[in-house]
Amino acid sequence: MTLTPPLHPVVSSVTQRIVERSRVRRAAYLARIRAARGGKVERSGLSCTNLAHAIAAAPKPARILLQEVSAVSRPNLAIVSAYNDLLSAHQPLGAFPAWIKEAALAAGATAQFAGGVPAMCDGVTQGQAGMELSLFSRDVIAMATAVALSHQMFDAGLYLGVCDKIVPGLLIGALAFGHLPGIFVPGGPMTSGMANDEKARIRGLYAEGKIGRKELLNAEMQSYHSAGTCTFYGTANSNQMLMEIMGLHLPGSAFVNPGTPLREALPRAAASRAVAISAEGPDYTPIGELVDERVLVNGLIGLLCTGGSTNHTIHLVAIARAAGIDINWTDFDDLSKAVPTLTKLYPNGKADVNQFQAAGGMGFVIRELLAAGLLHGDVRTVAGPGLARYAQEPGLDDGQLVWRDGAAESLDPDILRPVRNPFAPDGGLKLMTGNLGRGGIKVSAVKPEYRVLTAPALVFDDQDDLLTAFKRGELERDFVAVIRFQGPAANGMPELHKLMTTLGVLQERGFKVALVTDGRMSGASGKVPSAIHITPEAAHGGPIAKVRNGDRITLNALTGEVNAEVPPEEWAARAAQPIDLTRHQYGVGRELFAAFRNHVDGAEQGAASFQHPDWKGV
Repeated sequence: MTLTPPLHPVVSSVTQRIVERSRVRRAAYLARIRAARGGKVERSGLSCTNLAHAIAAAPKPARILLQEVSAVSRPNLAIVSAYNDLLSAHQPLGAFPAWIKEAALAAGATAQFAGGVPAMCDGVTQGQAGMELSLFSRDVIAMATAVALSHQMFDAGLYLGVCDKIVPGLLIGALAFGHLPGIFVPGGPMTSGMANDEKARIRGLYAEGKIGRKELLNAEMQSYHSAGTCTFYGTANSNQMLMEIMGLHLPGSAFVNPGTPLREALPRAAASRAVAISAEGPDYTPIGELVDERVLVNGLIGLLCTGGSTNHTIHLVAIARAAGIDINWTDFDDLSKAVPTLTKLYPNGKADVNQFQAAGGMGFVIRELLAAGLLHGDVRTVAGPGLARYAQEPGLDDGQLVWRDGAAESLDPDILRPVRNPFAPDGGLKLMTGNLGRGGIKVSAVKPEYRVLTAPALVFDDQDDLLTAFKRGELERDFVAVIRFQGPAANGMPELHKLMTTLGVLQERGFKVALVTDGRMSGASGKVPSAIHITPEAAHGGPIAKVRNGDRITLNALTGEVNAEVPPEEWAARAAQPIDLTRHQYGVGRELFAAFRNHVDGAEQGAASFQHPDWKGV
């Protein structure tokens, strides 16, 4: 008999304070979703006319089942998908609905494609005006999910999505219908292409003008070469890690390549399991009760121990709020001090997620964290009670899906390590505070010698202005780039990832450089020290708008401080500098998102634009 280790005291104390902080709002949320559960299938509340509209196009076997609305009726599953064939990560999802419908019928239930949600790619829009819609697309996806489920035809949901804003948006939408069970169904990463460090080297050569666009495009095409998620450990793959460690995937689903028999078997199994956890099944598991304080803490720990995307310091807050739970960046920071770094994946290392999977993957990570008392093991999951199932991994035995124990030891200690011998004793993310506000830094990819510096500020209100200054040869010196008016209210908080190549080139030339911004960075960014998500943002009068060219800025990732070294009296007397943001309000659809910019919360509040009391005023 294996004894359960005691929970780490920091994990216990952070969880308890989240419970206390959230007590009133969580209770109100649970009361609402419990009241929403009916005594029969969801469609039983519809009129005959309503129901006829909903089943008019259903094939005959499904139509027969859907007409039955008694207490013994079989459940109907909602398929909500981010499929499109523009984006490699979501193209594989096109085949999934047919598999899910077949599996549902085999289980005596039905499934309908309830609705599609938009899926934009930050890789396509990176550095372009369309990136200013990216963060807000999360809220659009949440609302589109709600529209899909609003037909009140469904007893459980299957949520098909992979990338940056899509999975958080789907989960926020699903939590609005928290009485319905839900399973997330990923598409998997593409097979490995050009090595990530080689890709970064070629990008650097292009930034320096040493190679042309043809050579750069050839390298990029070798990196992004087939259907599936990009293989670096950015936000998309951090999403998949989160759904795994939060118990919202079937165990081991995250990093199985598309186009394989195993990949097909997993959506079919998800459909069968969704039938079992529906209100009509033997293991009713509403998603709003599954996603509790312990599950969210497990997600935070997974993010920290793998050096995951900084974008989730925003998304996890918004997801928690959707479940009536309040988390903040201090929670992230306190957990980070207790949670070791167990992985070394690009941009924190050279390996990609396929190599991570081969070395032991999420099964090994979860096994290690559970054994060290660093996860809540007693949570509910879509696979059943307890997180221990997620130390297993799926496989095929004579064509049948089975789960086996995962790797007990890392197969590559340069990629994946046990708790007893981590890459670092603490997590990959850190809170930054000081007279510029509150923000975060991803330290797992920053070399120790770059983690503390003081240098003069160079202030820019647009990332392109910095790139232009570089091309003019004006940045051959030590400096801290202060990029302001990049927060959600200013322009939708676009990622500023295209700055990383230029700043990285300057760092390699021996200059001390850093970035301070109220904007976001890509989940693939890292080696240049960057205090990001500074809040309050400049557009809300935050102190980052007080910085002037030449101010000495100290960034200390060891102590978690970022300050303008300006005398306190002078700093207090300075006014924040406003700028004209009109040019960010039109073009590529930006005019349609004015309400989002006008009502959005700060980054630490999840950068959400919803007006429900559960989302505002905290």
